[in-house]
Amino acid sequence: MSAESEGRAAAERFREEQSLGVQPLGDLVAIIEQAVGIDVAVLEAGQDQHGLMMRDPQRGAVFIGVACTRNPMRQRSTLAHELGHVLFTDVKDRSAGAWSHRSPEEIRADTFARHLLIPIEGLREFLGERRPLTQFELSEVVQRFLVSPKIAVIALCQAGYIDDATKQEWLSLTAPRLATRFGWSDQYRALQDESARRRAPQRLLARAISAYAEGVLSVQAIATLRGITRQEAEAELRDAGVFAREREVTWADSTELPDADVDLAVLDEALAEPDHDSEPPDLTVSDSG
Repeated sequence: MSAESEGRAAAERFREEQSLGVQPLGDLVAIIEQAVGIDVAVLEAGQDQHGLMMRDPQRGAVFIGVACTRNPMRQRSTLAHELGHVLFTDVKDRSAGAWSHRSPEEIRADTFARHLLIPIEGLREFLGERRPLTQFELSEVVQRFLVSPKIAVIALCQAGYIDDATKQEWLSLTAPRLATRFGWSDQYRALQDESARRRAPQRLLARAISAYAEGVLSVQAIATLRGITRQEAEAELRDAGVFAREREVTWADSTELPDADVDLAVLDEALAEPDHDSEPPDLTVSDSG
């Protein structure tokens, strides 16, 4: 089976198993955390770093991290791409290699991401019967499925809505350009604000908040985890009715302390003896005037 076929089959299987149908997906971070049970974080990273997947074979733990970015469509495709690596249990080193020589595992993850985000059947339900499309319809597809124009164009071509010549012409289009031209730039800016914010793994944050409520973790730890100020964290927790439990410090009563059997006679004798080796200090005052 080709990488294209494997990726598409896995995406369709994932949607079916999670009862996602063929409709556009909402919050991918929440979907991945709830469906697969792994931790996902949105982190501040270098300009050329988009995402990673780490696996601990001894504990069976898996972690996905994606970079904060002002390109929300790319962040979504990166999340879907890394989910593909998780489902296929890819463990090879994916840090090396040029984009022109992508491994079968990378091609398969790309295909999985595309079909997960914009399934062909979902596209057909949205557009209906095949007809000549304009950039307006392309913009609607990008806005509805929240994918990059490139992914949308490839899907449209595979579904038979556009020919290869139109595909090549539209591949250079960008989401900000389509959003501005067709009136949804406010929505795109909101998406940018969301994708540019740090986001802690939900399960980790939930455990931290429970520990705070028990009085064993400071609010500063939660603020650091969230990437916000202590004051903001305190306000959020207070508004949610979450307060740190006051832990009572139990002091021992003096009557409960054991008797101390100490003989101070030797110490008394030592203090009573004169100190012949010591002399009064010679204090000299220097007058610089």
